Amino acid sequence: MPPLSNLKILDFTTLVPGPFATMMLADMGADIIRVESPTRPDMVRAMGPFSDGTSTTHAALNRSKRSIALDLKQSGAADVVKRLLAEYDILIEQFRPGVMDRLGVGYEELKQLNPRLIYCSITGYGQSGPNRDRAGHDNNYLSLSGLNGYCGRNGERTPIMGLPIADLAGGSLHAVVGLLAAVNHRNITGEGQHVDISMTDAIFGMNTMFGSQYLAGNEEPKPGTETLNGGTFYDYYTTADGRSLSIGSLEPHFFQRMCVALGLEQQMSLGSQQDLHSQKQFRAMIEAKVAEKTLAEWSEIFDPQDACVEPVLSLAEACSSEQIKQRDLIVDIETYQGTTQKQIGSPIKFSASAPTYGRCGAPLGEHSEEILEQAGFSTAEISRAQKSGILG
Repeated sequence: MPPLSNLKILDFTTLVPGPFATMMLADMGADIIRVESPTRPDMVRAMGPFSDGTSTTHAALNRSKRSIALDLKQSGAADVVKRLLAEYDILIEQFRPGVMDRLGVGYEELKQLNPRLIYCSITGYGQSGPNRDRAGHDNNYLSLSGLNGYCGRNGERTPIMGLPIADLAGGSLHAVVGLLAAVNHRNITGEGQHVDISMTDAIFGMNTMFGSQYLAGNEEPKPGTETLNGGTFYDYYTTADGRSLSIGSLEPHFFQRMCVALGLEQQMSLGSQQDLHSQKQFRAMIEAKVAEKTLAEWSEIFDPQDACVEPVLSLAEACSSEQIKQRDLIVDIETYQGTTQKQIGSPIKFSASAPTYGRCGAPLGEHSEEILEQAGFSTAEISRAQKSGILG
């Protein structure tokens, strides 16, 4: 049995942070109802490329979820949510603070109906503080968290990340952790609670290693000065064919094997020095060596070595790698058009159960009537909701 098959969740989120979180929960067996406006659908639905006429991003982020089109601005829509709470007693939302309150479905009001309610809010800055009402995006949260302050090369502008780290690592993953902790608390006490997830808070919290060095040791990290941000030979190097090789041989035994493979045995003592001048000299020697061969040649040399040296793969190459294949990370998901679509599967492995994959992200309102019928709404009530514009 999937580990989260007893959880029933109402999902009021859009774009990436919330949908990725509920995708993870659905993969682990949770029953997710996605509540979406019929007049302002999730922008991800319009994000290309498209397969079988639907957004591939939407299809993946919202797999295994049922969709109800509910206009929360319409009178009576809040009453529909309140009736669904009788069974779906976990709610996750991604509006700015106060929006759900104005719509009649805020935590304080809903917990009066169901004290066991777990209500998780994902926002840029949290439910309190001077920035609570500000708009923001991933790069803003990374910037205000202090993380961007020591990323990148010294003297160069902050690098743009390849994926939305604050959205995913900050919002999605912390929401899943917080929500499941609240579930355990409810199992112990019988009480629900509000889980307040700020993407900026979460990324700021991930500064713990360098933050402790600053707060307790008065050493503030700067770009290109630390072990992991370009202050040592730990880095990426350009090969003869313009590809990149990642070298992370920090521990002494890995470091020695790396030096031998690169032909830098005589320079090992220089590379062992921790001062920036020595590290700069040693990095230049590695750069020159790596530039002598192609990525394929270096991959062949380092493949038998346990040295923490690996090729930088494109996403296409990673998808084709034997490691990814054997970990069952590429899966076929059924679409609503009767075909299948390849997606990245769940990375969480359980010995007692496999991930649960339903169909790709549903068309807007695909399950509206079905959901209300299961919640005890009569045919007449559903018809009135449709005619009034509450139900899309």
